[in-house]
Amino acid sequence: MKTILVPTENIAGMQSTLETALVLAQRANGYIEGFPLRLGLREFVTVELSGSFPVESYQEQSNQEMAEARRLFEGFMAERGVKRAGVENSVSCGWLDNAPEGESFIGSYGRVFDVIVMSRPDADSTGLHNRAIESGLFESGRPVLLAPPSPPQKIATNIMIHWNGSTEQARTNAFAKPLLRQADRVTVLNVIGGQNVPGPSANQVLRQLQYSGIAAKAMNVELEGRSTGEAVLAAATAEGCDLLIKGAFTRNRLRQMIFGGATSHIMAHAELPVLMAH
Repeated sequence: MKTILVPTENIAGMQSTLETALVLAQRANGYIEGFPLRLGLREFVTVELSGSFPVESYQEQSNQEMAEARRLFEGFMAERGVKRAGVENSVSCGWLDNAPEGESFIGSYGRVFDVIVMSRPDADSTGLHNRAIESGLFESGRPVLLAPPSPPQKIATNIMIHWNGSTEQARTNAFAKPLLRQADRVTVLNVIGGQNVPGPSANQVLRQLQYSGIAAKAMNVELEGRSTGEAVLAAATAEGCDLLIKGAFTRNRLRQMIFGGATSHIMAHAELPVLMAH
């Protein structure tokens, strides 16, 4: 995964997001591109109609957000000695000046990158941030790598795949192939009694990976009173994994919001990087 897109915001999780992107880029001398993620005018107009925010303040605040995002991104890269794009055989970076407002840009522009890196959502995440993740998952056709709250020291050396039989998981596995081939260890997890769908078994996926030259092993765990998401994260922690491969929203997204689901739980609670695709 050599081309990495990082929507940049002035949020608490941004430092870990940039660290995660850099650790990933260092595996293959990749290119990291940042751009400012900011609200579009329509959100401000909506607030203006309620009488609580003057529309004329919009442009000034938007310019400030763009400048702060660029300072954050370029300052981080400079501190770590990452050069601007054009340097051969080394990690490089770039900044996109003219990115439009709003989250939908991620879903379109992300299509020309190998992966989009964002911080995982939490209780303090803005609506913009959450919508941006969804735009990446549902519109880009590319995987989204969710960074944990604390930056990882390494990534994709010990990988866990949560196999649930789904199309979404098969697609995520395919995106992850470059990382799986480089990993020291790959585990295919089957949660017995978990939220699986009709499809190939974990053993069949294991065989496919082995034919591809990936020395994977199988692991079965019981729910033991836990949700599927809890069981998956507990298994990844027990195995010391530094990347989880997880298909996103096999169950209906609205249903997950109301009743819960493995994707929602993992997105909200993972303490390791999670590669997701829909």
